[in-house]
Amino acid sequence: MRRNLIHYVVVLCLVCCCFPLGVYAQSPGTASRLVPAMVIAPELPAQRLAAVEQQVAEAKSSADNAWMLISAALVLLMTGPGLALFYGGLVRKKNVLGTMMQSFAMMAVITVVWAVVGFSLAFGPGNGFIGGFHNIFLRGVGLQPDADYAATIPLETFMVYQLMFAIITPALITGAFAERMKFSAMLVFLTLWSLCVYFPMAHMVWGKGGLLNASLGGRFPTLDFAGGIVVHATSGVSALVCTLYLGKRLGYPKEDMRPHSVVLSFMGACLLWVGWFGFNAGSALAAGGLATSAFVATHFAAAAAAVGWSGAEWIRNGKPSALGAISGSVAGLATITPAAGFVTPMSALAIGLIAGPFCFWMVTKVKLRFGYDDSLDVFGVHGVGGTIGAILTGIFASSVINPIFKNAKGAALPSGVLEGNSHQLLNQLVGVAIAWVLAAVGTLVILKVVDIVIGLRVSTEHETQGLDFSQHGEEGYYWETPA
Repeated sequence: MRRNLIHYVVVLCLVCCCFPLGVYAQSPGTASRLVPAMVIAPELPAQRLAAVEQQVAEAKSSADNAWMLISAALVLLMTGPGLALFYGGLVRKKNVLGTMMQSFAMMAVITVVWAVVGFSLAFGPGNGFIGGFHNIFLRGVGLQPDADYAATIPLETFMVYQLMFAIITPALITGAFAERMKFSAMLVFLTLWSLCVYFPMAHMVWGKGGLLNASLGGRFPTLDFAGGIVVHATSGVSALVCTLYLGKRLGYPKEDMRPHSVVLSFMGACLLWVGWFGFNAGSALAAGGLATSAFVATHFAAAAAAVGWSGAEWIRNGKPSALGAISGSVAGLATITPAAGFVTPMSALAIGLIAGPFCFWMVTKVKLRFGYDDSLDVFGVHGVGGTIGAILTGIFASSVINPIFKNAKGAALPSGVLEGNSHQLLNQLVGVAIAWVLAAVGTLVILKVVDIVIGLRVSTEHETQGLDFSQHGEEGYYWETPA
């Protein structure tokens, strides 16, 4: 009896000790057997860890992709209805539809051009100045990421996001020649302008092998987070060239050419402000901390510039206007665009406070001094704002926000002048100079060619009649009730 009791205790002890260390495994054709856990324990955690890592990567990719698709929609919102309403309200009522139609036309035409060849020229492999034809008709642009551009989103998402930038950039130029260019001429001119100016500039700053690309080893690494140089400087300078080439509107500046509806412009400006979060924060290309930083900088700069412009106008005219406030906000948005992903919130405030009064001075003093008829102040707001924003980026850029420059060991290097990188200011000036020269020369040549072939400006009769009826056969407002 005592022997049996001892036997049972020994067996019980063995079972208690072995059971936690074993697992049951079933092999085909064999009975269940106890397998020591130590045989497979190292393998099981590794498999689980790999599965968890895969799930985390997929979740991050899904989150980033969702943010980028939303950002793409926000940038499209900037063109229509944002820019269409903003520009449409600033012209006389006989030109409201014609002006809005120019923005809408870019949404359609540039999309087709982008799909056929534009994306390939801007982001396909090429030389330092222009991409090649590797991705024409979107060949090779699918659902797999391109790590050189964005490692966590499909290349097709990156493509459609960049398309929205290609749409709004030429649409900005239309404000300079508002109320006096043929619709047909506008289509040809802006299509050629995108091919000859925008696509090369986008490739130089953002494309693989681009001369000015800061993240992929360009010869002159220029900081342009979301397009202060690529979008605003190029479109603004081209707008000035268009203004000078076409000449003034009939009756300018003697006739009353005040905006027919500041209400429309007010709504458009608010939509631009909201859409700009996709423009700037979306340029982080991921839903992370850098997007947050760009979002905050964008909002702070817009608000500061609105305050700065309104304050300057208040001092000069004795009262602030709604038109001045919204113009100031747009100036601040344009100016912070190159810096949004590189500067602290306080630097963004400083940039906005500089942009508001400076752009106000350009619109109210410099424009009148030289007498050019930039209908909707594209150069004074976007051209000047984008340019000074690019220069200020070289001064305020912080490696704490975006460590874009690193040494061989991966340690962050200074980004801007205030951190000790004085050479960056030179790179910024080189980028601005290239944008100005390419935009000015390219625009002048294209305007001359289009003018010779089909003519640029509407006839005196059609300009007097208004673009709504002369170019589109309709009117924006029908005040009389049909019988």
